[in-house]
Amino acid sequence: MFNLNRWQSGTAALMALSITTGTVAPFVVAAPSFAQTTFTDVSSNYWATPFIRELSQRGVIAGFPDGSFRPEEPVTRAQFAAMVNKAFQKAPQRQAIRFVDVPSNYWASNAIQQAYTIGFLSGYPGNRFEPNQAIPRQQVLVALANGLDYAPTGNFENTLQYFNDAFNIAGYARSPIAAATEQNIVVNYPNVRFLNPTATATRAQVAAFIYQALVSNNQASAINSPYIVSLQPTTPTPVAVTIPQGTVIPVKYDKAEKILVTKDETVPLTLTIGQNVVTQEGTVVVPAGSQVVGELKPAQGGSQFVAEKLVLTTGQEYNISAASEVITKTETVKKGTSTGTILKNTVLGAGAAAAVSAVTGDRAIATEEVLGGAAIGGLIGLFFGRNSVDLIAIDPDTDLQMTINQNFQVSLR
Repeated sequence: MFNLNRWQSGTAALMALSITTGTVAPFVVAAPSFAQTTFTDVSSNYWATPFIRELSQRGVIAGFPDGSFRPEEPVTRAQFAAMVNKAFQKAPQRQAIRFVDVPSNYWASNAIQQAYTIGFLSGYPGNRFEPNQAIPRQQVLVALANGLDYAPTGNFENTLQYFNDAFNIAGYARSPIAAATEQNIVVNYPNVRFLNPTATATRAQVAAFIYQALVSNNQASAINSPYIVSLQPTTPTPVAVTIPQGTVIPVKYDKAEKILVTKDETVPLTLTIGQNVVTQEGTVVVPAGSQVVGELKPAQGGSQFVAEKLVLTTGQEYNISAASEVITKTETVKKGTSTGTILKNTVLGAGAAAAVSAVTGDRAIATEEVLGGAAIGGLIGLFFGRNSVDLIAIDPDTDLQMTINQNFQVSLR
């Protein structure tokens, strides 16, 4: 999530699950007040930041001794058992049993027994627990729904229709996952409509699921995240957040690695927000994937991107006053240069396309798609007779980052 000037201090808090892989003993913090809250391998815009930060403060998860979080590493059934026991206090629901593949000296033996007796986890036929087995996402959700005694309120098949990949949900998991969905426990990144039930759960995903389970059980405050599945979204009074003047908005352009324009032309351009813009509390104000609509315009002998409209992923639109720095870097196109070399991973404004066509003598470029879809045939005559032309060369990933010119408000709803 991208920083809003002074907002960033609270958003960098990222936590590691307090379990290591295999049978190595976990690294555990002594008390929540001493929990590690920043980690070396997770950037401040990581989608699971608010969930992990809150669990870390509670002592449910912690970092590795090397200061890392390892958010994409898989979670085993033994590790999940240990996390469940730290997160939930619940009286035993059934008698303990002896799992044949969990020796008494195994590091998670007590945690596994506890998770079984309080109803969160069960074994496999033959009294096996498979402690080192990577736990699938659907199994995590089943465990949380069963452990908290949740059942679907209606036809669970109707509820599961929310997910585009519901057909991949195992039979045993369908009713519990519907219940978990109704309770807002399910968190799907990057697309809320895809559950990916059979995929191995990662540390970050498990942190999000457990935190949402705590919220559902009134043991934690709700977090505002666009990745929480909500079947019946509430309609609170919109809260306006002001994004201050001087804030830098990170953008990207996926269609090409370079843009070429003449210093005199104006071309339409739509950019994509590359990172979430958040408050210091971790609230997403502008989600990654939102779009900025504007134009590349002549400016001080170069070119400058001037934003006109911000379109959020929710469809909300805002007029925005923001612009990039003036780009004055040039690339010289000479007579005889291969257009294939020029056009590789590059898009051109109509003027630039006409200039390249005229200087190189390659009329085929006239049929190439240019920014804005403009026809370039009528512009070629402006460059006849030239042996070379200097074009403004723009690297979208570095040259088009925008600075907001005046405060503007975004409604959270």
